[in-house]
Amino acid sequence: MLHDRGFTKPFTQGAKQRTAACECGSSGSMIVTTEVVELPAPDASMRAVVARPAAAGTFPGLLLYSDIFALTASTRRALVRFASYGFVVAAPELYYRFETPGRALDFIADYQLAQDDSKRLFARDTDADAALVLAYLGAHPATQGRSLHATGFCIGGHLAFRAALTARIRSSVCFYPTGLHANVLGGDTSVDTLARCDEIRGDLLLIFGAHDPHVPPEARRKIDDALRAARVSYLISEYDGEHAFMRDEGPRYNAAESDRAMLQAASFLQQHA
Repeated sequence: MLHDRGFTKPFTQGAKQRTAACECGSSGSMIVTTEVVELPAPDASMRAVVARPAAAGTFPGLLLYSDIFALTASTRRALVRFASYGFVVAAPELYYRFETPGRALDFIADYQLAQDDSKRLFARDTDADAALVLAYLGAHPATQGRSLHATGFCIGGHLAFRAALTARIRSSVCFYPTGLHANVLGGDTSVDTLARCDEIRGDLLLIFGAHDPHVPPEARRKIDDALRAARVSYLISEYDGEHAFMRDEGPRYNAAESDRAMLQAASFLQQHA
């Protein structure tokens, strides 16, 4: 069951909202093209997968972050789906500084490696990476100055929230962002993301699984309270799922709730494009 709460502009104290069924885009889904690009980061070359509608025209840009397993086939499918809703989507490799280019981690065999690699991420580096990808999207010939947005899953949801701290981001969709309530991001155990939420100028949609042990009810309340106190324009949605319920591999996948959450996310982004 879906539970929404939060604020939409104009800000009204105590406002609550339930999301109705959404229709994503007047033109429907689009055929998509994908490519891999190399972005010149200071300490290494950052690879990113870029997907965009094949049709002529200009489209808003979307920075997409993976979960701790990097750009798996599941994440690439989500990337293509977002592009089909009318976005130029760029998904950087999280671990390009220390993993083999193009490597995605197996959900079972590489579980511990994914945990270890995620601890080698630090906010100073991911902030620089976000600026690099956003500069790329802003200069992309298919965006031509259109609005920029962010989304991500798990640790990527936290990174998408953090990207929203920059004024360039018009809206962000954060899927079950981990570490946000605990001030943890990768190897940073006292990160300031939530404390800085009053810097957010765009709109936020946070999507959680109601049965997520990594972001339990008290953690979601802490995030809700911080956003409310900072007078951010936001919406929190809870779906009947566990952590990573949208990852279309493994026992946690909830197809029906995943489809509903994806449609809500796409509609939200399109409304702000």
